[in-house]
Amino acid sequence: MQVILLEKIKRLGDLGDTVKVRPGYGRNYLLPQGKALPATEANREVFETRKAELVRKAQDSINASRLRAEKLAGKTLTIRALASEEGKLYGSVGPAEIVDAAAALGLDVTKHEIDMIDGPIRATGSFTVAVVLHSEVQTSLTVVVEEQRSAGAAA
Repeated sequence: MQVILLEKIKRLGDLGDTVKVRPGYGRNYLLPQGKALPATEANREVFETRKAELVRKAQDSINASRLRAEKLAGKTLTIRALASEEGKLYGSVGPAEIVDAAAALGLDVTKHEIDMIDGPIRATGSFTVAVVLHSEVQTSLTVVVEEQRSAGAAA
């Protein structure tokens, strides 16, 4: 299936590129999300008339993401979790816990923006987590996982 991209999509193409994608990806994701148009002559003409508007909209989105990245850069989030004496967590710290900790500090981050390349955190310590705000804008947060003492533990 050939589509015309209406925005830059990671590992696929840039605004205005005509790319070949699998039919399901095009029908079920790109077209309903408004990220692409089917590559027909009529849609090419529609794209050319809207191109300036789409470029301006993409630039505004990048600028807004850069402002958010400046607010997030260098921030440290502290998360307390139950852990064994060796420092292994009973469970893990994932994007949902990171978003909750960020919200407690007044930072605006969503789960889909958190990129945990190595998977969820399963030990205490300090970790760097990537935050992808836009396909061209990325920053990082430091997540410190501390051991939480359980209330029922005997000394």
